[in-house]
Amino acid sequence: MTSTAATAALDPGPMPGSGPGATADDTVTVSWADFKAWERQLTTCTHPIRLRGRIDAIDLATGELAPVYNTAGEPDGVLHVACGNRRETVCPACSAVYKRDARQLVRAGLAGGKGIPETITSHPCVFATLTAPSFGPVHARRMRGKTVLPCRPRRDAKTRRCPHGRDISCPTRHFEADPRLGEPVCPDCYDYTAAVLFNAYAGDLWRRFITYLPRHLARLAGVTQKILFSQVRIRFVKVAEDQARGVVHFHAVIRLDAPGQDYQPPAQRYTAALLCDAIGQAAATARLDAPAGHGQRIQLGFGQQTDARPVRREPFAASGQPLDAGAVANYIAKYATKDLTVSGLPGTRIRHASEIPALRCSAHHKQMIETAWHLGARDAASDPRLRRWAHMLGYGGHFLTKSRRYSVTFGQLRAARTSYRRAQRHPDGERDPWGRPLDETVVLILTTWTYAGIGHNTATPGAELATASAAYAREH
Repeated sequence: MTSTAATAALDPGPMPGSGPGATADDTVTVSWADFKAWERQLTTCTHPIRLRGRIDAIDLATGELAPVYNTAGEPDGVLHVACGNRRETVCPACSAVYKRDARQLVRAGLAGGKGIPETITSHPCVFATLTAPSFGPVHARRMRGKTVLPCRPRRDAKTRRCPHGRDISCPTRHFEADPRLGEPVCPDCYDYTAAVLFNAYAGDLWRRFITYLPRHLARLAGVTQKILFSQVRIRFVKVAEDQARGVVHFHAVIRLDAPGQDYQPPAQRYTAALLCDAIGQAAATARLDAPAGHGQRIQLGFGQQTDARPVRREPFAASGQPLDAGAVANYIAKYATKDLTVSGLPGTRIRHASEIPALRCSAHHKQMIETAWHLGARDAASDPRLRRWAHMLGYGGHFLTKSRRYSVTFGQLRAARTSYRRAQRHPDGERDPWGRPLDETVVLILTTWTYAGIGHNTATPGAELATASAAYAREH
């Protein structure tokens, strides 16, 4: 910890041992209660939003005004509100909450709970992965069990060179953190335009896939779509994962239910194996055209490595363990908060083209950002989303989406957590300033908040002590 001119002494409190005494004239005395308040606020969120304000209550019968809460009593006179960022690299504390909620959301649709009956486990359910196509040879970490295989072995010298004369073979067994992973072997062969457009239209491609899926499912079942919709509903939850090459692909849980809102199983003819076949065919036929600039268009679709396997029946390739509800929920929740782990990528939107050359990311990812910026040029054939999401390599969709009736929502989980914390804080029920049970028809609650900044204000001695204590706690 960096030493400063000011020191802080703790008033005697419920702390074992005696606190350090004053050592200089500018010593500031910090009470144990203030110290714990600082520590509590500094360990909850990395970049909290600071608010100043108050909450007052008005008795509607008498018009009497009574204070309920004022930030003047908080450390530094502000209230710290969690930023709520889902990215683990930005805020580990808030992303941990988001990850737990995502795990509960996915698991409820697989094993029941949170208002979903446990009989949901008998429904046909498939874990599917829809990948992006190849846009050119890249360095990859190939595995066979626990053995790392050579990246791109080539024995024939004639197949080792691309049209640009570069050797596209790679005998290296890449380690997990190798910075070359995802980098194109020949940058001139890599189709950056198609890669960026795939990211930009991945959400539209997914919606087309969901549109085609009932058609293929009806054809495989030997019924019309009208009969299918009278017997089956398709529920899903999906998460987008950033690959090392900077292109997204989707992991999804797709489940079949009977029509209605009571989560009944579908007819017996609709099996998980039938759903797997329908997913493969729908992914192969889902296509759309996207503008590629200069009046040209490019056809986009999913790659050939589509994988679909029934939940609770086959081992999971990533771990070799049975593909049960817990494994799927943990896997999807992990990618709900994971970001592209590439150093130097901008964390905010790019406002001007002059910012791109100054980026410190790899040449491959810088080229994707530049391609997205040029494709988003303001002309009749451009898509403004490409410039807006250039820092995300073209992808601007949400990283976790679900159908309406798959399971609970994030809002319901957050509301339940708020009610639980309110019950902990007020075990006998909330009361108004006059000691009566809180009733909004009797008492009007007025709130006044002003924005005071973002991030921790560590300019005070109490904050320095709390920061050091939090760092010590994390270390040990």
